[in-house]
Amino acid sequence: MEKTEQENSERPLISHITELLRRLRTILVVLALVFFVSFAFGIKMISYAGYTIPVPYPSIYSSISDYVIKAFIYNELPKGMILINVNTFDPLFASFYVSFFLSLFIAVPIAIYEMWAFVAPGLYKHEKKLIKLAVLPAAALFAAGASFAYFIIVPFMLKFVIMYAKILGIMPTLSIRAFINTVISLMMATGIAFEYPMAMTVLTFMGIVSAKSWKSGWRWGIIGAFIIAWIISPGTTGGIIETTIGVILSGLYFVGVAAAYAIEKRTKKNKR
Repeated sequence: MEKTEQENSERPLISHITELLRRLRTILVVLALVFFVSFAFGIKMISYAGYTIPVPYPSIYSSISDYVIKAFIYNELPKGMILINVNTFDPLFASFYVSFFLSLFIAVPIAIYEMWAFVAPGLYKHEKKLIKLAVLPAAALFAAGASFAYFIIVPFMLKFVIMYAKILGIMPTLSIRAFINTVISLMMATGIAFEYPMAMTVLTFMGIVSAKSWKSGWRWGIIGAFIIAWIISPGTTGGIIETTIGVILSGLYFVGVAAAYAIEKRTKKNKR
C-alpha cells in the first residue's frame, strides 16, 4: 500500500522532534553525570612513573563540590564574619547548590553544541557565520559578569554587612547555605545580565528591533539597565552596587547599539 501524502509530510516533523528529544536527553545525561561526580567524588593526586595524576574516588566528605565551597569561603568570606550551621542539612544543601552550578557550567558548552547541530542544517551560510562569531563574545560577557560578582559585589556586600553589624553591636554571622546561595546566585544573575548587548544584537539580527530604534530609545535602555541592576543587586549596600551595575550595563547598552549597526550592515551586504 502506498503511503498517503499526509504521512509523507508528517515524517520529517516526527524525525525533527525525535532528533531534538535525543539531543535534549544528551544534555540532561551530562547534567546528571557531572552533578553526581561533583557531589559524590573527590580528586586524589597520585604519583606514577614520575607523573602526578588526578584520580577521582568516591567521597561525599571531601568531594569536588566541597573543594569549591572551601575556595568560596577562603576567597569571599571577609575577616570577622562567622559561618554557622543554622539547619541540620545546610552543608548538604550547600554542596547541592555547588554541584548543580558546576554541572550547568560544564554542560552549557555541550548544550550549545547540541542545539547548534540541531538548527545548523536549516540556516544560511551567513547566519551560521554570525552565530559562530557570537559564541565567544557571549561567553566573555557571561564570564565578565560572573567575575564582577565574585570579585566585587560579594566581597563589598559582606564587608558592608560586617560594618553595619558592628555599628549595631551584634555578631556578624551567616549560615553556610545562605552564603553559598548568595555567591552562586549573584554570579549567575550578573553573568546573565551582562548579556545585555548580546540580546540586543540577536533581536536586530532577527529583524525584530532595528539599530536605529535602539539608538533612539537609549533613554529607555538606560532605565532598563538600572531596573536590571536593581533586580539582581543584593540591596544591602545603600545603592552603591546598584548604581555601579547600572552604569556598567548602560555602557554595555551602547556597545549593543554599535553591534546592532554592525549586524545590520553585514546582513545587508550578504543580501546583495
